[in-house]
Amino acid sequence: MDREKLKALAKELAKDIKTEADLNMLSRELVKLTVETALNAELTEHLGYEKHADSKPARGNSRNGSTTKRLKGSHGEVEISAPRDRDGSFEPQLVRKNQTRLTSMDDQILTLYAKGLSTREIVETFKEMYDADVSPTLISKVTDRVLEQITQWQS
Repeated sequence: MDREKLKALAKELAKDIKTEADLNMLSRELVKLTVETALNAELTEHLGYEKHADSKPARGNSRNGSTTKRLKGSHGEVEISAPRDRDGSFEPQLVRKNQTRLTSMDDQILTLYAKGLSTREIVETFKEMYDADVSPTLISKVTDRVLEQITQWQS
């Protein structure tokens, strides 16, 4: 991710921040957006096809909606929509099943993006910090989608 793009995005988002409450709300929204985007990218990787793709597997596992989950973290409580698969074999790495607290992982994702780490460096960091096995492809999809979602959200 380009550091200059992040600076421009941060400058744009900062225009609406007037109080500490505004900053906290923005932080929670960014965490929610990042976590949901990452979970959906993980499910796409697990299933092997994009959401709404024309070429889905003839039979087998598929998306099965989402479930609401409340996570407590450094910026307060965040309610997310966690995606599900039909046969229940999806085991997310970012926010595991039955997890109710966000570790510093949410902050780390944003920090890693901002520092311009490569996808392989992010994968290594996830493995070292969280013992989570994620592929470089997944990290790349997440970073692309998060940037796209943030851009849409700010407009």
